[in-house]
Amino acid sequence: MIQQPGRLISLDAMRGFTIAAMIVANFPGSEEFVYFTLRHTKWNGLSFTDLIAPTFLFIVGVSIALAYGRKRTEDGPTGELYRKIVIRSLKIFAVGMFLNLMPDFDFSTIRWTGTLHRIAIVFLVCAFLFLNTTWKQQVWICAITLVAYWLAMTQIPTPDVGKVVLEPGQNLAAWLDRKYLPGRMWQGTWDPEGILSTFPSIVTGITGMLAGRWMLSRASPTEKVSYLMTTGFFTATAGYFWGLTFPVNENLWTSSFVLVTSGFAALLLGALYFLIDVLGYKSGTKPGVIFGANAIAVYVLADIFALFFYRFKFGNLPLNEQVVSGMIDIGVQTELASLLYALFFTGINFIPAYGLYTRKIFIKL
Repeated sequence: MIQQPGRLISLDAMRGFTIAAMIVANFPGSEEFVYFTLRHTKWNGLSFTDLIAPTFLFIVGVSIALAYGRKRTEDGPTGELYRKIVIRSLKIFAVGMFLNLMPDFDFSTIRWTGTLHRIAIVFLVCAFLFLNTTWKQQVWICAITLVAYWLAMTQIPTPDVGKVVLEPGQNLAAWLDRKYLPGRMWQGTWDPEGILSTFPSIVTGITGMLAGRWMLSRASPTEKVSYLMTTGFFTATAGYFWGLTFPVNENLWTSSFVLVTSGFAALLLGALYFLIDVLGYKSGTKPGVIFGANAIAVYVLADIFALFFYRFKFGNLPLNEQVVSGMIDIGVQTELASLLYALFFTGINFIPAYGLYTRKIFIKL
């Protein structure tokens, strides 16, 4: 059933534009002036920004299937392959720790979780699952994990509260982090990338692997598009209805959130695959492909560049505040000024990404 397809330009572009969106959302010109949909929802709900992280994890899953698909059909995985997977995961995790410590490197306030940390864990677990389980077993793992997480969060009382609650800092996941998660937590008493919510985030990666496996099949391009679009629609719909009792929530990475966001990611991949790889409409995809070629490296560079563009003071104010204030003074709407600076900063990050791409340098963390 498995074959090696040509390189999917649609997946490269999707990865790159997702990273670009992540930079725009993470680095507004002003934290005070941000369009609603470019903010993470405070608790229940879904904004554009809430879709970015799960979409990237979905892409990680698709990439695992495309990269290791042949390993399941030849002589099987080797110890050397497992070693490379573990080393890559450790490198991504280590870079995440480096970013958490910047710029002061104060180990007394160290945080052991974050975006790259979660990517590292999801990649490690999903890669091992892909090499050692069938797609049917992966579907069962998804179903059991999501149901178990739902039951745990909605049926087990939080020990120090004495009842079942899903509110910030009072739910079972927050209690588990306070008890067992070392170091500083992002929100003081809880962490959105904590211990318990990592399990459903792994399911997000598995949904990408399932989509990737279908892309490896001998199905025709139109059948692949049909599968992605149909599955994406029904998955997102199922997540919506599950969300009526277990709310869609990125901070908790609820089971309904997994289904809604994985469904969206499948729909997006299906649409891009149809337009770019099937119909050949590649105009405008180049920036995404360039960002996507060194996606994690660009993400890291953005954090490093931010020290100059957001923290280094020119006079009494950092550059971002000066530029945004200047635009507001000449009549630019506040949220638009903030967005324009974020887009400018994203363009700054495009420069080294373009340099690496043209020199065929691909940094694989």
